[in-house]
Amino acid sequence: MSNSIVHILNNDCPHCLKGKVFKEKNIFLNIGFPKMNEYCSHCQFKFEKEPGYFFGAMYVNYGLTVAQGIATYVIAQFFFKENFDLRIIPIIAVVIIAMASLNIRLSRLLWIYMFKNYSI
Repeated sequence: MSNSIVHILNNDCPHCLKGKVFKEKNIFLNIGFPKMNEYCSHCQFKFEKEPGYFFGAMYVNYGLTVAQGIATYVIAQFFFKENFDLRIIPIIAVVIIAMASLNIRLSRLLWIYMFKNYSI
């Protein structure tokens, strides 16, 4: 399990663990929509199995976004006197927008790794 997390964070191919899923070397510091390789450069593993394959990754992205919003609220509430101060909402929005690019990449990687043994 811990090896899979390392490979996901390193953007490694789920099949051979040597090629890269995304064209960018670093998935953490990129802005914009991700550019994926169609096939692994090392083992020719096809990342998008069928049209609409990544629709399920939207649910993973939603879960990541909700978790980040809750974590931001829990951390930010310690800096305000009231339990729910309305000034926390823009802070949560900024964090969610800042993490959106990473969430797209991470959700797609998680989706590929969850269904790496699925074959058509």
